[in-house]
Amino acid sequence: MSARVILGVSGASGAILALECARVLARIGVEIDLTLSPMAERTLELEVGPEAQAELAALVSRVHPIRDLGASIASGSYPVMGMIVAPCSMRSLAAIAHGLDDNLLIRSAGVQLKERRPLILLAREAPLTQAHLRNMLAVTEMGGIILPPVPAFYLRPQTTLEIATQIAARAVDLLRLAPPQASAWTTP
Repeated sequence: MSARVILGVSGASGAILALECARVLARIGVEIDLTLSPMAERTLELEVGPEAQAELAALVSRVHPIRDLGASIASGSYPVMGMIVAPCSMRSLAAIAHGLDDNLLIRSAGVQLKERRPLILLAREAPLTQAHLRNMLAVTEMGGIILPPVPAFYLRPQTTLEIATQIAARAVDLLRLAPPQASAWTTP
């Protein structure tokens, strides 16, 4: 059995991050269980294009409806290596921080925390309010990893796609499933 990871996609801006995470995971042979919010579907279309959701679905092993709280990924007995939420809205972050398991994305994230599996949240918002920071701290204290999608400027990226690919590779690297995928900083 190959490694399996959950990819959650919220409706925050930065939908390309979901697609790039899926591409990196697929490239290293990881099975992907996907769940995405209705706003994520809309954001994928608005930011990436009308074909984005179909392209994302083609990269994953299974797609789970966001309202299906009985899906396999809602259980701690379902064997996964962790979860990435890319992008992660402040609403999703708050729900995860406070255990408000009202949809499959939030429930699956909560399961990762309770099972002590990696949970990587590509939190998308700026500037941050005190509530955002407190929620980030709460998730971090529970074992989650907050990875704001900040460009690696030292790599001198030329395109938005290069930036998104590097951020996605960093998120995947935090799962420690394969040799590092992200380009590393080197001294001249």
